[in-house]
Amino acid sequence: MSDQNLKLVVVLGSVREGRFGAMIAEWFTGEVRRHGRFDLDVLDLAEVTLPVALPADPDDLKVPGRRPAELAALAGRLAGADAFVVVTPEYNHSFPASIKHLIDWHFTEWQAKPVGFVSYGGMGGGLRAVEHLRGVFAEMHAVTVRHTVSFDRPWERFGADERPVDPDGPGGAAKMLLDQLGWWGSVLHDARLATPYTH
Repeated sequence: MSDQNLKLVVVLGSVREGRFGAMIAEWFTGEVRRHGRFDLDVLDLAEVTLPVALPADPDDLKVPGRRPAELAALAGRLAGADAFVVVTPEYNHSFPASIKHLIDWHFTEWQAKPVGFVSYGGMGGGLRAVEHLRGVFAEMHAVTVRHTVSFDRPWERFGADERPVDPDGPGGAAKMLLDQLGWWGSVLHDARLATPYTH
């Protein structure tokens, strides 16, 4: 599908008060628009309400039509994506529960699609959160791309204008991530059309 844009859902994962992630997501979505390969949908988990308890019947996670309209609409946004980017902090050496809850509530929506990561945290830049997410998404039959964008000590990396103090490094990393998502997203989109994914 080289002649049309891919649908990219950027998931803003932190729901913490005073979160830094909103600033990083705003910067990254600007990079997505500059890249020009994707139609963008930003999913802010602070604005998403999912029931605490998962349904007893696992098939309810596979058939969005069994859900209330609001939950079915959310599943439709994810199902319509060709690729995902998760913007995640690192909390206690891993990723926040809000992201895990979103993943657990959706099953087929992730399958045979690429997932990239933009992470932030202390000295490690959120990379431990990313490595944990790779295993979770592998279980969901998604393909995680190698390149990431990572901000260690983000409070030092962004200025008062809410832009990176040194934009070249993060901008170059974002381009590499988006290039990889574009390749995998296009290939997997065509593969799903040719042969619907089952497992």
